Formats: sequence, structure tokens, C-alpha cells
Amino acid sequence: MANLEVKLGNLSLKNPVLTASGTFGYGTEYADFIDLNRLGGFIVKGTTLNAREGNPYPRMAETPSGMLNAVGLQNKGVDYFIEHIYPTIKDLNTNVLVNVSGACIEDYVRCAEKINELDKIPSIELNISCPNVKKGGMGFGTSPDMAAEVVSNVRKVYKKHLMVKLSPNVTSIAEIAKAVEGAGADSVSLINTLLGMAIDAERRKPLLSTVTGGLSGACVKPIALRCVWQVANAVKIPVVGLGGIMCATDAIEFLLAGATAVQIGTANFIDPTTTVNVIDGINEYLDRHNFSSVTEIIGAINK
Repeated sequence: MANLEVKLGNLSLKNPVLTASGTFGYGTEYADFIDLNRLGGFIVKGTTLNAREGNPYPRMAETPSGMLNAVGLQNKGVDYFIEHIYPTIKDLNTNVLVNVSGACIEDYVRCAEKINELDKIPSIELNISCPNVKKGGMGFGTSPDMAAEVVSNVRKVYKKHLMVKLSPNVTSIAEIAKAVEGAGADSVSLINTLLGMAIDAERRKPLLSTVTGGLSGACVKPIALRCVWQVANAVKIPVVGLGGIMCATDAIEFLLAGATAVQIGTANFIDPTTTVNVIDGINEYLDRHNFSSVTEIIGAINK
């Protein structure tokens, strides 16, 4: 069996397979299907400073080879997470990461500050795709300057591994990646969902209450793969790849493109055992090609 361990800077993973925020709940929801301790880690659903109700229904729609969602970061807030969720997952033998979102820089900072105090949470994933309410609803992650500003402010209060999740809805995702690297990010994860929409032609109405939503699933993989390759060649910090990974072969392609680890998202809704199947599939691939360690295939694409 090959060595599957990878390192995201100072964060060690027993294997390169994580779960994507928003697709895995708080982890415990999947405990009946898989052994959570087998994962390299999992990322809990988006957590905000205060509770959020999310967007009105309907807020999910199926599309060819994918899905649209406009859930709107529904959660009970960081204090609820600390008091009720953290005690149930803190002793798992895997990395538990928290996805942090906010409507303004102060929200991000205060939320990160609270999570920094939790001994068994080694990392946060900063979601900078949220709209900055103080700047007209523009996403933090759409501007290098805004992205750097939120990351640098969080970096001042958050002392552990800081992963930053990048949006593909930009002109140059590599420029955003370089900006957050310069502001103190320890790693970047990409891609977040693509902006899309769907229409019910018979009713002549959008399928989502918000009209547009985030597109994920197999259909986004070629774009995600391209983004990971571009960013991996633009920054020195580790890259975590996600977007349309449905099987081990998909995950291996992201590793070859330069990702150090991957996240499984929409596939969890289709088959809740996808993560462990991907772990086994990566190991089989490494054995079949006589690699002793998964690190040997990171960025090893033959051009």
C-alpha cells in the first residue's frame, strides 16, 4: 500500500481526500455510511458569526450533470457550533475544518477569533465568495485588493492553518490566489461554485427563488481542473482542488494538475460512500503505477 499522507503546510492529512463545505453537514450525518476517521479531513458547513435563515425556497435545482443551489449559508451561528456541534466531533481521529463566511470583514474576524480558541479545530477555510454588504454586494473574492484585505485581517487573529476558498467567477483566479498568498493564506481551495441559472419553460419562471445560484457537479470539472492548474503554477502555497470530482480518476487528475489534496462535494449527495471509494481508488492507482507515495504524482502532468 502506498503512502497517502500529504501536508498542507503545517497541516498533516493521512490522505489527500477532504469533503467540501455545504455537502457534508457537520460530518455526523454521514457516520452511518462511512468511517469518518478514514478521511484526510472534512469541512463543516458554512459558519457565520450570527445565525442565518438562508434564502427562500425553492433553492436547489437539478441540471444536466450537476445541480444549482442558493441555500444562502443557512446555519445557527458560530456560538451554536461551539456549544452544540464541536463537542460531538472534536475527538474524531481526523482533521475537522470549519468554513467561515461573513457579510463584512468584522464578521469574518470575530468568527475566526472564536474558532481559534477551539483546540481540536486545526484549520478554517475562509469563504471569500460572500457579498461584502459594505461595498454594494460585491464578493470579496472578485477583487485582489478586497480578497487580500479580508485575509490579512483574519490572519491577525487566526493563528492556525488558514485555507482560503476562491471563486471562479473572476477574470483571473491566479491573480486572486497570489493576492491572498501575499496576505498570509497558508493554502487555497478552488473552485467554489460557478454562477448559473435555470428556467422552467412551461411556467416561464426561474427554478430558484434567487434566480441565479451556484453550479456544481460533474459539469464544472473541466473548468475547475483548469483553474487548479493555473493557480498551482502561480503560487507557492499548497492548492486544494475541488469541482466535479465524482470518482478516484477525477481526483487523480486534480493531483496531477498540481493539487496537494482534493475535496469531494456534490458526489456525496449521489453516493455517500464516494469519499472512501476515492481514497481506495487513489491507492489502487499508485500501486498499479508503482508509486510509493501520493506526493509523487502531485503536479506530475506530462506536457
